[in-house]
Amino acid sequence: MIVLRNYQKKAIRELSEGLKQLLEYKGQFVVSFKAPTGSGKTLMVSESLSAIAGDIGIKHDISFVWISVRSLHEQSKKKLEEYLINNRLIKCSYFEELQDRQISKNEILFINWESINKKDINILIRENEQDNNLNSVIAGTRSEGRKIILIIDESHHTANAERSRELVNIISPDIALEVSATPVQKLFNVTVEVKLPDVKAEQMIKSEVAVNPGFMNLQVGSESTDEVIIDQALKSRAMLLRLLKTEGSRLNPLVLIQLPDKRNDLDDKKEEVIRLLDRKFDINENNGRLAIWLSEDKSPSLVDIEKPDNEVEVLIFKQAIALGWDCPRASILVIFRELRSFTFTIQTIGRIMRMPEFKYYKRDELNRAYVYTNLPNVIIEGDELRDYITVNESRRDNTRYSNISLRSISVERLRERTRLSGEFPKIFQRISADYMLKEKINLSPKRISEFIIADGVIKNVDQTGEIDSKGTVSVASMSEEINRKFDLFIWKSCTPYAPVDSSDRIKTAIYTFLKDNMGVEKYSERAQAITLGVENISHFEKVIEESKAVYEEEVVNKLNKKRVFVENSDWEVPEFISYNEKYTVFSSRKSIMQPFYRYTDASKTEIEFMKLLDRSDNTVKWWFKNRENEPKYFSVGYENDEGGNSTFYVDFIVKFNDNSIGLFDTKFGGTATIEFAKAKAEALQKYIKMENQRGKNLSGGIVVPTDASYLSWRINQNDIYTDDIQNIDKWKPFKL
Repeated sequence: MIVLRNYQKKAIRELSEGLKQLLEYKGQFVVSFKAPTGSGKTLMVSESLSAIAGDIGIKHDISFVWISVRSLHEQSKKKLEEYLINNRLIKCSYFEELQDRQISKNEILFINWESINKKDINILIRENEQDNNLNSVIAGTRSEGRKIILIIDESHHTANAERSRELVNIISPDIALEVSATPVQKLFNVTVEVKLPDVKAEQMIKSEVAVNPGFMNLQVGSESTDEVIIDQALKSRAMLLRLLKTEGSRLNPLVLIQLPDKRNDLDDKKEEVIRLLDRKFDINENNGRLAIWLSEDKSPSLVDIEKPDNEVEVLIFKQAIALGWDCPRASILVIFRELRSFTFTIQTIGRIMRMPEFKYYKRDELNRAYVYTNLPNVIIEGDELRDYITVNESRRDNTRYSNISLRSISVERLRERTRLSGEFPKIFQRISADYMLKEKINLSPKRISEFIIADGVIKNVDQTGEIDSKGTVSVASMSEEINRKFDLFIWKSCTPYAPVDSSDRIKTAIYTFLKDNMGVEKYSERAQAITLGVENISHFEKVIEESKAVYEEEVVNKLNKKRVFVENSDWEVPEFISYNEKYTVFSSRKSIMQPFYRYTDASKTEIEFMKLLDRSDNTVKWWFKNRENEPKYFSVGYENDEGGNSTFYVDFIVKFNDNSIGLFDTKFGGTATIEFAKAKAEALQKYIKMENQRGKNLSGGIVVPTDASYLSWRINQNDIYTDDIQNIDKWKPFKL
């Protein structure tokens, strides 16, 4: 059972419809699916393929080939099988699992790109005595009259290489679907794109990535630049951990330290970093706070490093492992100068972009990702990413500021849409009874075992492949291993709900079932072993999945569709704001944020209003240029034209010398019309009157210039808004 976000539903609809249309024509077509890291690309593609497989209107049977780089094909297959657990339309297979040397109808063949992209050693492509190679499989599939869709995952790594094009020619797909955050090719028959702001709006990824925040005021002593950036990264980690605890979260933030992919002194750099972490911060492999993930060196502590409360605090890695690796608790990335030139791409920061609990927190610091680097400058690739990465920071001038405690209104997604509530255990008990789970559970399952390779031999050191062995040895799992496996089972069972908030609900449901129906002690190792038993686990999986489906129907779908207003009764001007490359520093005497960064393409009306505020020495103490779309900024709630709840982010908050507060929103021309301004203007007046009745001293309204000279202004402060600016009864002269 999958709960899709709005942008995912839209992308699935567009992608599946585009593929269906192309399948009606003869020829070869190329489709691009572009989506940011963290948006759920694999989920959206799997849902699109399911839509095609289940469409009886499509004239041709279809087979699929899914090619991924490195070991990503294994991750993709595993993810698809999880997504399609209740979907029997599509079958996922490796090459050796194919039947009759062909890809069946609605079957996906998963292939590792490197394994088929090496000359002379590839058994999948080259001829062999059994005629069991990719050529013969494709021919066998074609002979059954099926069309082939080739999915090229992370196509920016593969699609342009000469050998890669040769492989595509061998498969000769009817449709090549290139999936990437940064597609390489330019010409496509169909293009479907998920925008970064839409993913942010669903709180799936961080609000921004801050590069070296606060470094302008950093006091640097005799430390090396490596020490400085590691020290600042670990201080940020400590800050995030402290704030997460105040939010009631058990998440343990992870710092990623990236070593260069190819460099002769890589080992020297690695050892240098390891020594520094141990000597100065007491972070090492022995105490479990450090893990290493390099091809030649992998720490035992890598096991379960993705778990939200895992004890590892720092991971040393190379860029090579980043592709497809998913660890949402990773929030901080350290990049060294040794990388020479460096370009930020969506893949670079992809590992620290995910929101681990599918929501934004109250403290804005927790909604950011952090990059610390001693590079003198970085290149940012892509306009959307330039909006996302912040390189400058402004701070509130607390020498002039005193609390204003305004009531700010934001909107929040209903929690039951992203996490399981207390209703889930009740539903589980009901479904388990309908499923007759009690009758199907074996209270004495076979022991849970680990398997270890026995008597292995590598016959050819120059050739990749499996190790020849005499078999495996079964070793009984110990208590800690059973507990770890149980936690992982529960964690995966939470999908698509936030595991941190939902795992306890599923655990409670299982423990309660076993206690009430079978007398098994709650929270015991025996309860965990019974759940994981090979005879039982599939039954628990089915009941959990069915319970989530019923939960969606009975709880999620019955929620009020209108977004809920959330009140912050003590809103203050943010202590800091980060800015991307589209903002430029400007001198401002009265801006409470210093230095003041202004949007490069700010409207002339806004710029002239800022100048007016700066000139008003006798009346204005300070002013704040508000921003939008985040709870950290001031907003007024109102009902939109569709009857839903929306928020109005007023342009300027002004503190006057008499300690009163002004709330002003600048308009010009078409933006001041009834259509665009009425609902917001009336909501602002209603807010001001209500707050003044509570003892505040507020004023404000919609402000417009009277002519192109910007020497005079008028303000509308009426309960009923009109856009007749020449009406002096409705629009009063505005002076400071």
